[in-house]
This record gives sequence, structure tokens and C-alpha cells, in this order.
Amino acid sequence: MAHVNVTIGGRPYRMACDDGQEEHLKGLAAAVDSRIAEMRTNFGEIGDQRLTVMASISILDEASDLRQKIAALEADVAALKAEKASVETTGASWAQSLADALDDSAGRIERLAKQIAATK
Repeated sequence: MAHVNVTIGGRPYRMACDDGQEEHLKGLAAAVDSRIAEMRTNFGEIGDQRLTVMASISILDEASDLRQKIAALEADVAALKAEKASVETTGASWAQSLADALDDSAGRIERLAKQIAATK
């Protein structure tokens, strides 16, 4: 287990993370710190705790929106896959029908050719 020192809202924190995740955790902490700084700029000094809560809710709101977009995109992908499967099935059915029709036509042409050859 690795440990990382980060600063959020002007306060230092020592945090644990999985080995190899140190830079990721630092990046996340920097994003939270940036959001708090943005809130501080927009709303002034309204208290560290309130700024932290507002930043957290803002981040979670974005995450919620992204989860909804992901769910919609996954539904779109599933619908497209189903449509693709349907088109492939229809295409295969058409191909088989066409092959059957061509085979039938070839048989008729052969019979007609034999009839013509027999009448000469």
C-alpha cells in the first residue's frame, strides 16, 4: 500500500492508495483542489467545509450526468448491435432466396436449352 501527500483546499492530507496509483490519486486530489478554488472564486470565503461540500456535490453531479450519458450510449450500442444482427439475418435470408432463385432459373435455362437442342 502506497501513501501520497496531497493538498486540497489549502490543507495537506496523507492518503493511502494501491501501489502504482500514486499519480492518479494526486491528479484526483488536484482536480478536487481546483474545484474548491473555483468555488472560492465564485462564492468567496463562505467556509472551507461549505466549499468542500459544494465542490463534492458539483463533482458528483457531473459524474451522475456522465453515468446517464454512458447508459444512453450503451443502450444505443445495444440497439445498433441488435439492428446489425437483424440486418445480417435479413441479408443472409435475401442471399439464400437469391441463390435459390438463381438455381431455379439455371435449372429452367438448362431444361429449355435441352428442349431447343432436341427440336433441332
